[in-house]
Amino acid sequence: MRHLIILFAILSTVPSVAQQSISLEECYRLVDRNYPLAQQTGLLEVQNQLESEAVATAQLPQIALDAYATYLSDVIEFPLAMSGIEPLNNDQYRATVSVNQLIYNGGATKASLDLKSVQLKAKQKEVEVGLYQLKKQINQLYFSVLLAQESKALLQAKEKQLRAKLKEVRSGIKYGVLLPASDKVLEAELLKLKQQFQETESNKRALVETLSSLIGKPLNRETVFESPLVKTDLQTDVNRPELELFELKKKEIETSENVLSKQNAPKLLGFATGGYGNPGLNMLDNSFQEFYTVGVKLNWKVFDWNANKRQREALAINRDIVETESETFKLNTSIELNRQQREIEKIESFIASDQEIIQLRKEVLESADSQLKNGVITASAYITELTHLYEDENTLIRHKIQLELAKANYKVIKG
Repeated sequence: MRHLIILFAILSTVPSVAQQSISLEECYRLVDRNYPLAQQTGLLEVQNQLESEAVATAQLPQIALDAYATYLSDVIEFPLAMSGIEPLNNDQYRATVSVNQLIYNGGATKASLDLKSVQLKAKQKEVEVGLYQLKKQINQLYFSVLLAQESKALLQAKEKQLRAKLKEVRSGIKYGVLLPASDKVLEAELLKLKQQFQETESNKRALVETLSSLIGKPLNRETVFESPLVKTDLQTDVNRPELELFELKKKEIETSENVLSKQNAPKLLGFATGGYGNPGLNMLDNSFQEFYTVGVKLNWKVFDWNANKRQREALAINRDIVETESETFKLNTSIELNRQQREIEKIESFIASDQEIIQLRKEVLESADSQLKNGVITASAYITELTHLYEDENTLIRHKIQLELAKANYKVIKG
């Protein structure tokens, strides 16, 4: 009893390993989260916050400290009638603290903050576009793994059929119905199958490792890849993140124009300066004094040689460039969707033909099977017909996977 308790305790510490599975949609989610480019979304937000805080400091008091000491080769001299006034020193000293407070700048600070906000959205959308473009690569890898997975299952079915037939042939040889070397042909075919298993497994391993690196999740050869049933609405309405990016770029240009319009607005500032020096504000008092000044200052750039106007004209041209890029993208996407739709229709017709061919191949193989049992044909002839059936079934599987890949790509192109 004690040994059973110990055995149960040991078994309870061994983690149960469930068979891992993954879907195409999960691969999409993982690449959006784990691909290195995805980290830029958070970094851009932090960067934008720091830049916005820097812009917002324009509304805070600006404090400056100045200090200097000078020696003058000549100073003001007073007439003899004012001889009671002590002459100025040639060495002079002054230290001041100045505070400037922006009162009004025509909304330039707010416009700059709005521009930073739009720029953040545009940069984050660029990251989203970059991640979205990885979906086609994921599709290619995922469906290639599916094809390897299905090919392996087909090889296993063929192996099972060959082993059953080998058993029958050996029985026929034993009773003199078939030629003695008939089983050697089947054994050779089984060895070929073993090579095909190894090749399929090697290809699948390479594909799985590449996909695992892309999505940032450990996968192994035991991972089951779920077969997606891609439902595709063959409409040409495009909903891609690139279109949103073009709109954000236009918004960024509009906001930049607003910033430019505020640049030449009058700026009103309040200022205060306090200091200590010799002489102070009273030049006739030749001693160290405290002093201060307060006031307001208006700064208005009335003429800038049309620099602001030229900048706005350049932005207008940039808007036209973005518009042409948007139209080009829409046209190319429409062409790609049409080509992908034709591809889907072509593969669907291939699948219909494949099914008819396979049915005919099965009938031929049944006849060959009967002839082999009766010694009418050799095992080589039977292998030939079995191989034809296997190749056609493999073609059907490949076309089915290609169809799902084409649908998935159509969905990605459409958005």
